[in-house]
Amino acid sequence: MSKAPRADNAPPVGGLQHRPGGFGRGHGRGGPLVKPKAFGQTIRRLWGEVSGERRGLAFIAALVLIQAGITIVGPYLIGRAVDAIGWGDLSLLYTLAVVLAAAYIGEAAINLVQGWMLAGLSQRIVMRLRQSLFDKLQRLPLAYFDSRPHGETMSRLTNDIDNVSTTISQSTIQLMSGAIAIVGSLVMMLVLSPLLTLAALVTVPLVYLLARTITKRTSVMFKEQQAQLGRLNGHIEETISGQEVVKAFNHEERSIRDFEQVNGKLYQAAVKAGIWSGFMMPLLSVINNIGFAAIALTGGVLAVRDIITVGVIASFVGYSRQFVRPLNEMAQIFNVLQAGVAGAERAFEVLDEPEETADRPETRPLERPRGHVVFERVSFGYRHDVPIVHDVSFEARPGSSTALVGPTGAGKTTIINLLTRFYDVTGGRILLDGHDLRDYPRDRVRASFGIVLQDTYLFSGTIKDNIKYGKPAATDAEVEAAARLARADVFIQRLQHGYETTLTENGGNLSQGQRQLLAIARVILADPAILILDEATSSVDTRTELHIQEALLAVMNNRTTFIIAHRLSTIRDADTILVLEGGRIAEQGSHEELLQQQGYYAQMVHNQFRNLEPAAGD
Repeated sequence: MSKAPRADNAPPVGGLQHRPGGFGRGHGRGGPLVKPKAFGQTIRRLWGEVSGERRGLAFIAALVLIQAGITIVGPYLIGRAVDAIGWGDLSLLYTLAVVLAAAYIGEAAINLVQGWMLAGLSQRIVMRLRQSLFDKLQRLPLAYFDSRPHGETMSRLTNDIDNVSTTISQSTIQLMSGAIAIVGSLVMMLVLSPLLTLAALVTVPLVYLLARTITKRTSVMFKEQQAQLGRLNGHIEETISGQEVVKAFNHEERSIRDFEQVNGKLYQAAVKAGIWSGFMMPLLSVINNIGFAAIALTGGVLAVRDIITVGVIASFVGYSRQFVRPLNEMAQIFNVLQAGVAGAERAFEVLDEPEETADRPETRPLERPRGHVVFERVSFGYRHDVPIVHDVSFEARPGSSTALVGPTGAGKTTIINLLTRFYDVTGGRILLDGHDLRDYPRDRVRASFGIVLQDTYLFSGTIKDNIKYGKPAATDAEVEAAARLARADVFIQRLQHGYETTLTENGGNLSQGQRQLLAIARVILADPAILILDEATSSVDTRTELHIQEALLAVMNNRTTFIIAHRLSTIRDADTILVLEGGRIAEQGSHEELLQQQGYYAQMVHNQFRNLEPAAGD
């Protein structure tokens, strides 16, 4: 069965949403940093999602502790080695050298194991989360997709999940090791010399003020950079998608100028952000050097007075580096963490969306529907406060054809959406073979319908696969028979690989008419009890339309058919024509009966024929 028709008067769809960015990293593309609404709650829920990996996380945490311990002990051992040189104790020096070598080799090995384990663990978590999200999308009602931009939904499934992966694989470990390094280094410095610790900490306020000043400015600048990047991406996508229109109106030069303008704004924003963020490391180096000078000066005085040794000064230099470095990284880590938690939050929002209403506890079997459809005073609105269909009643007997005509927004597609249970009625009821549609399983109801849309959608794959979408178990002979009936076999056989021809995205390597023929073949193969033709021949030429109509007449035989069309050649032979206006049935009858009423339908017929008449003098 084809994709659901677009709902009349439903909220617009389209547009791309871009992933959040991170401070100073260009993390993500096309949008400013998105902050989570409920940080703690999302963290707890994300922790629940990793329940199957908690043993692995515990082991990784143990490795982090061991690695942090080695990092903290390292400067102390170096200080002892310096003292051993001063004392001339070569035995102690050799011992310390071996211990240090073993410690650093062990640290490197732990880093490798930790990275390998964390990569696998984070990707397993993300794989399960992405699978849960995709499974959820299959269970959401059509109303969800009609009311949200498709790019937004795709962003949650891809970019936001990628941010979660980055957070798990990078930020968590960096935060753990950074916190341990800060606390451990401070403790060791206090143990070695409280006085020298005060000298070492004199630069901490300077680091804090610098980081706060720089990040306050660069966060705004990087948001602007990401916003400009989003505009650039949108311009590129829009230009590539509309390349035929650009060329048809000779707008290549204008398109280039527009791109240069947007690209120039991105350049300016990126330069400003890059310059300001570039101030951070040189100024931090200056502050760190001031700290080292303070340690050397204070340490020298204390060493001369035999309060500490030269080795303690050497240890303090190492601990000072370990203490300040994590502080410098916290701003970046926190932004990456925020982006990841925000991504998880956006994924959880989808997982919390209400699914399609469940079938009634006791449903009726629907194996061979006859196609007897009755609308009894049906009312519906996509929003409760904006009704679209008002008190619609009609009957379509088995094997009959019913055409729906009327202006845009009259409710034609809405009636089809209700008939296929893409939406459920809010008033009245729809009967199929004498029973309410809601008494049947939803999947069996939809399996009873075959839909050919005006906007055909084909999936990536071969032509044969796309036709078999209507009946996956079909044989090659059945596929070819359906294609012949739809008049698609002729052009398929002319292709180099025939039915094995691979289609690009949405059949981009075929004409619109050819794609329409494949969609008709797909429905023919499905052999539904009820046909829905939504402008099914609108994209083919007149000659092809005549052939398709012949095929459709054969398929429509003994099947209930609903037709949405504007061409009189398609609807004039329908058993019943429903003229919809403002969500109500304004006129109802056969072609001849409606002409006699001299109403809206007769006016529509008159206008069509008047447009076909040659102008005077032709």
